[in-house]
Amino acid sequence: MSAQIISGKEVSAQVRQRLKKQVEQMKLQDPNFRPGLVVLQVGDRDDSNLYISMKLKAAAEIGINATHMRLPKTATEEEVLHSITEVNENSSVHGLIVQLPLDSVHKIDTEKVTNAVAPEKDVDGLTSINAGKLSRGDLGDCFIPCTPNGCMELIRQTGVSVAGKKAVVIGRSKIVGAPMHDLLLWNHATVTTCHSKTADLAGEVGKADILVVGIGKAEMVKGEWIKKGAVVIDCGINHVPDETKPSGKRVVGDVQYASAKEQAGFITPVPGGVGPMTVAMLMANTVLSAKRFLESHQPGKWNISYTKLNLQKPVPSDIAISRSCVPKPVGHIAKEVGLLSDEVELYGKTKAKVQLNIIKRLQGQPDGKYVVVTGITPTPLGEGKSTTTIGLVQTLGAHMKLNVFACVRQPSQGPTFGIKGGAAGGGYSQVIPMEEFNLHLTGDIHAITASNNLVAAAIDARMFHESTQTDKALYNRLVPLSGGQRKFSPVQINRLKKLGIEKTDPSTLTEEEITSFARLDIDPSSVTWQRVLDTNDRFLRKITIGQSPTEKGYTREAQFDITVASEIMAVLALTSSLEDMRERLAKMVVATSRSGQPITTEDLGVCGALTVLMKDAIKPNLMQTLEGTPVFVHAGPFANIAHGNSSILADKIALKLVGPEGFVVTEAGFGADIGMEKFFNIKCRYSGLRPHVVVLVATVRALKMHGGGPTVTAGMPLPKEYIEENLELLERGCSNMRKQIENAKHFGVPVVVAVNAFKTDTAAELELVCSMAKAAGAFDAVRCSHWAEGGAGALALGQAVQRASETPSNFKFLYDLELPIADKIRIIAQKIYGADDIELLPEAQRKVELYTKQGFGNLPICMAKTHLSLSHEADKKGVPTGFIVPIRDIRASVGAGFLFPLVGTMPTIPGLPTRPCFYDIDLDPETEQVNGLF
Repeated sequence: MSAQIISGKEVSAQVRQRLKKQVEQMKLQDPNFRPGLVVLQVGDRDDSNLYISMKLKAAAEIGINATHMRLPKTATEEEVLHSITEVNENSSVHGLIVQLPLDSVHKIDTEKVTNAVAPEKDVDGLTSINAGKLSRGDLGDCFIPCTPNGCMELIRQTGVSVAGKKAVVIGRSKIVGAPMHDLLLWNHATVTTCHSKTADLAGEVGKADILVVGIGKAEMVKGEWIKKGAVVIDCGINHVPDETKPSGKRVVGDVQYASAKEQAGFITPVPGGVGPMTVAMLMANTVLSAKRFLESHQPGKWNISYTKLNLQKPVPSDIAISRSCVPKPVGHIAKEVGLLSDEVELYGKTKAKVQLNIIKRLQGQPDGKYVVVTGITPTPLGEGKSTTTIGLVQTLGAHMKLNVFACVRQPSQGPTFGIKGGAAGGGYSQVIPMEEFNLHLTGDIHAITASNNLVAAAIDARMFHESTQTDKALYNRLVPLSGGQRKFSPVQINRLKKLGIEKTDPSTLTEEEITSFARLDIDPSSVTWQRVLDTNDRFLRKITIGQSPTEKGYTREAQFDITVASEIMAVLALTSSLEDMRERLAKMVVATSRSGQPITTEDLGVCGALTVLMKDAIKPNLMQTLEGTPVFVHAGPFANIAHGNSSILADKIALKLVGPEGFVVTEAGFGADIGMEKFFNIKCRYSGLRPHVVVLVATVRALKMHGGGPTVTAGMPLPKEYIEENLELLERGCSNMRKQIENAKHFGVPVVVAVNAFKTDTAAELELVCSMAKAAGAFDAVRCSHWAEGGAGALALGQAVQRASETPSNFKFLYDLELPIADKIRIIAQKIYGADDIELLPEAQRKVELYTKQGFGNLPICMAKTHLSLSHEADKKGVPTGFIVPIRDIRASVGAGFLFPLVGTMPTIPGLPTRPCFYDIDLDPETEQVNGLF
């Protein structure tokens, strides 16, 4: 009696139908999900193209999103490995096949290439890891090569139990023979592998209840060798001459089919047996990989691990807490949040820069929820906005299991070595490692220092050279001879266009045009650009430059600012792309000509060089919190003469990474009347982003101060009013919180008040603040203990923020840009500060007229006033009334894109106190640990 034919065509059709139903089931679980497969081909072999087309057709039929990635024959091993890495990191791809052979003109190590495929995407089952797991019997945690897997499926179709049977495998290739042996063995068969050196092959075959042949020799196994009733699986594909066929040849297997059919109980034909199963099992592995991905990844959720805190009481110093926590490798965090390795530049183990091309990759991804943390008018000690920001993201991530990013400013080194100390948060709510965060980080502030001072050098050098040369000599040096001819640089062409000179040949300019082009004619008294240094140094607040004899008596008074006060820092924070930064840097106005024209960095010819110096600084810096949630640290503009917010770019990238159910929490400097107002009116205006929630940080001690409590001085013990219960004082001071809630509501955004609790606060005091905040219109008000407890101490805050984010946000700006400059200032003063009016002093009035004439009147306003009061007078606490805000001067940051009115005087470079922080800072030469930071 002839053997039953095991039809691979029929069985593969059943497998495909089953897989199609499984894919439909996945789509019901997540409508946006589709299994993804990539077939990587090097070269253009006809046989490979045929096999690939079969795979793509099968994938389409099942509902798998399959992509054919072609690399040319000229592709190098490195290029192939790079392409594999890209696919490995693409979460929408669940299977990767490298089509063999690799048809390249270069030598490529096939083993190295196949092993580069991520084991969890190796649906061909060819990597050493999957082969090793199979040989160990870990069948549920690996991918089985497709041909052996297909053979097992065909054996199952016969109904013959494998367990206890004698099985013979002829052939020991990595693709068929070796894995087939392992597969039969772990399905409880007694397995013999035969090969070219096997003695008495016919005798071994005759013992087999199950025979699998993959030797690659046409009809080598004879029918008479086969045990009566055996299951015969023929994996061979060979071509033999046949004149009856149009091609002159026919396909046969490794088994002599006609005679074997008379002996076997079941047999696979060639073609139509194992062949169709290989593609079907490839699809089965892809669907299995997609299933595993869905099981381990909730849709839209990061697969992220969090760091468990070891809380201690009393709470140790910030540096001790930071040191006690071992940070995750930053490359690991990058992978957890969906960044690809090509998008991340590692700066050691704990910090990295993120490339801007991620914005293009994620442009179709919906944004997450956007939260800004601000505060009531603070004491000089600060009320814990940074700590609250970090505590909130730790609770949203580690405790509420939501995707969340913190986006914070990079601190200046001035305060770190001066009086304030570090700015990484505090207690159990910190960015770590704090020494990396507070010191050089990745060098962004140094890049700004270099860029800023290059502009300053260019200004004084240009004034010097213009004053010592004729027009012609100046022109000849600005456009020098090179190879016998003069040529304008691109930045000089831009200057010509600005002057209305449509010429590109330097020899064609008239004398008048030469003068106009070569002479900026800067009025030295109008120079607004200062040199900067990231150090607190009071003796640089006013200096005289040009005192060397080589400067020929061309001296002028100047000053230094601290680096974070540089307009370039504000440009970095407000830019949206490399191209946008180049344009903003070019528009920065540094002085005015004697004829009243604004002089820009582009006029000086330095803007291109600035872009080069800033090309790395524009990339956000990736770090982490104590509990392992991701943080972007990027840009750190002053919160008085600039807008005091971290970068737009960091926020935009983070919002894409967290996805629609995730959160991005950023912090605005100083109180809500300063940082928050600028966040809304300047940052949100340029970014186009719309916030969902305002978190307003309040403390009992600050509210007592606003209620009439004694003066709070940094470095001095708190008076008893602040450490003993005093509900009357506290209730009076809540007026400031009420006004700041009102300020946030001017912008149409719900407010959650976070009462940052200190150990001296009583339950009655905390309850009073919460109840008064709600009565003032806050969405909710909760007490927080994140400094002492980490994310666990901000759980109520996280839940309140999540609820508030689901309510409608009717965001609106406070003023229209088209309004006159004075009107915009007046709106801020009256609505946000509670002033009766403003008074423009003579210099401010002159600037209003100048900037309106120069075309800068439509810029937003960035008020530079004290942060210690709602009014312009630092000692006026609570909610001052009946005051007029004096505007003594107005300056323009045209590149950054705002005008900043000056209210009173304020140093733009701090000084050092009698005992600066640097007394305590040192390095242990043995461990290389930084000591003394706080």
